[in-house]
Amino acid sequence: MSSLNIIVIGGGAAGFFGAITAAETFPNATVTILEKNRTVLNKVRISGGGRCNVTHACFDNRKLVKYYPRGEKPLRSLLSQFDAASTVDWFERRGVKLKTEADGRMFPATNTSETIVDCLLNTARQLGIQVRTSCGVAALRRNGSSRWSVELLTNETLIADRVLIATGGYPQLMSYSWLPEQTEPLLSPVPSLFTFNTPDSYLLPLAGVSVPDAKVYVLETKQEQRGPVLITHWGFSGPAILRLSAWAARELADAHYRFTLRINWTPDLNDNSLRSKLQDFRQQNGRKQVVSQNPFGLPSRLWQAFAVEAGISDLQRWADLPAKLLNRLAERIINSQFQVSGKTTFKDEFVTCGGISLDGLNQQTLESKAQPGLFFAGEVLDVDGITGGFNFQNAWTTGFIAGLAIGNKASSLQPSSAS
Repeated sequence: MSSLNIIVIGGGAAGFFGAITAAETFPNATVTILEKNRTVLNKVRISGGGRCNVTHACFDNRKLVKYYPRGEKPLRSLLSQFDAASTVDWFERRGVKLKTEADGRMFPATNTSETIVDCLLNTARQLGIQVRTSCGVAALRRNGSSRWSVELLTNETLIADRVLIATGGYPQLMSYSWLPEQTEPLLSPVPSLFTFNTPDSYLLPLAGVSVPDAKVYVLETKQEQRGPVLITHWGFSGPAILRLSAWAARELADAHYRFTLRINWTPDLNDNSLRSKLQDFRQQNGRKQVVSQNPFGLPSRLWQAFAVEAGISDLQRWADLPAKLLNRLAERIINSQFQVSGKTTFKDEFVTCGGISLDGLNQQTLESKAQPGLFFAGEVLDVDGITGGFNFQNAWTTGFIAGLAIGNKASSLQPSSAS
């Protein structure tokens, strides 16, 4: 049999990992990476503030899959082939030591993403993988019964026996139009991992103030999350907000990013226990001013903003606080509501919800059921995680699995009747 010609479309984390695994597993194959941009591994370079959050130190796969709003079920099987521990081992065997931070995120010990970029580039070079940049793909078509024509935007056409698509997520459905006809089920992409814009919020002047533990809700849905919340000059951010945006991605897109956000700034207290604590504090600190004494350990500027918004003056003492104003204060602590009108993408780490459905793929190999010889990996799949290294872990896992299988003889190199 002549040497297999494998083309990987996409020079990001999943594309490189798939190409490297394919070249190591099938040493007689010719492997080429095509990247539409002038440089490769761009997201690896900028992620984690330029440090690259390689993965997360969660080595129990039953827990790890809970960090993925979409893809939890298929990931259970995929991670059994290549998980976070496998990622750590893979890089360490190539001289890249990873370190774990207090929140579980794992970075290269050098604290620079260039360490990861250099590792992938050098490994690819050693394996003879050809990396071509400024090579955008205009169309991908069947060439005969088993081969593929990869038509580039430069009008050049390449021929491949197997193709791995690892282009990352696309923001619009039309961006997938270059894929072959009768391809896999495609779920319309919408953004995930974004912050909330609240232009009318009275808290905007408090930009930079954070609360380590709050509970956030999207009213009229079942979506809620708990964790740190950061007040920004445009609205709200922080881990709890980003997680909420991820799990509610489709509902918020359907609402055109206009909805009511509710925040409980003291999530261990319900309405009754909060009011009871306020009354107790009032009795014990009657002579003190409300704006300067807060019983919940909230940031002083935030507490003062609540007091002002409730109509409490700077000189108001706890002992003289009318029940009406006490109730207003309690409402702002446990039931703050803000009108969200728009979103802001989280830094440069754009993540999409949607893409190629895993239902249309062999979930052991990530090969298309309808188009044998066509494989998918990374964020082009309808799999996305929250921040913390989970999206890179998806890239390493799916890239490895596709690369491991891409050189195997397909059960049938004729397209199946599945659509």
